[in-house]
Amino acid sequence: MADGQPILLAWSGGKDCLMALDRLLADPRWDVVGLLTTLDRSTDRVAMHDVRGSVLRAQATALRLPLIEMPIDWPAPNDVYLAAFAAALASAQRTTPGLVHIAFGDLFLDDLRRWREAALERIGWKAEFPLWNEPTRALASAFVDAGHRAIVTTVDLERLPEAFCGREFDASLLAELPQGADACGENGEFHTLCHAGPLFATALALVRGQMTTRMQRFRCLDLELG
Repeated sequence: MADGQPILLAWSGGKDCLMALDRLLADPRWDVVGLLTTLDRSTDRVAMHDVRGSVLRAQATALRLPLIEMPIDWPAPNDVYLAAFAAALASAQRTTPGLVHIAFGDLFLDDLRRWREAALERIGWKAEFPLWNEPTRALASAFVDAGHRAIVTTVDLERLPEAFCGREFDASLLAELPQGADACGENGEFHTLCHAGPLFATALALVRGQMTTRMQRFRCLDLELG
């Protein structure tokens, strides 16, 4: 039995949350008891990132962690989102008594951190940020060097060329990022989906689907299980 305090991890399927998981698993203070993800009820996709729920479930299985799903009609007003978030946390708490911590893969967005902390404090929970303020170029390089694997699934065309969408997140991609682009995409330049690496019991077999453009700005690659 783990000696650390139980903790959830907010999960979107991308590299930042996987790096946060890696950090938490290596820290004896914590016992990761599950991944919490927000899914659009009508599409069964991750709100905002548009990743298929089926892919996230396969990730959780490969990572040997339960996936706690928070279905919501997206986009949702703030009060509706917070009510669903509180209900999901309360459900997790019933399964794991003493659970009052949830971690996020945020890196340096202060406003977002303050919002998360305030929302959680109101319901008796605490937020943890295991990657907070780490240099993103070094963090991205460490991710690649450790053997973690991810694919760029969304690109903001106002920040990056379309050709980056669908590429492996690797050393070549990092070397080719334009000046001013954050190496971890923390300013919204891109989103990723993890599919293999040292934390995965088995690599995900993914099939590349349609490439689409949303809101005349975001180039997206649809990935599904093979």
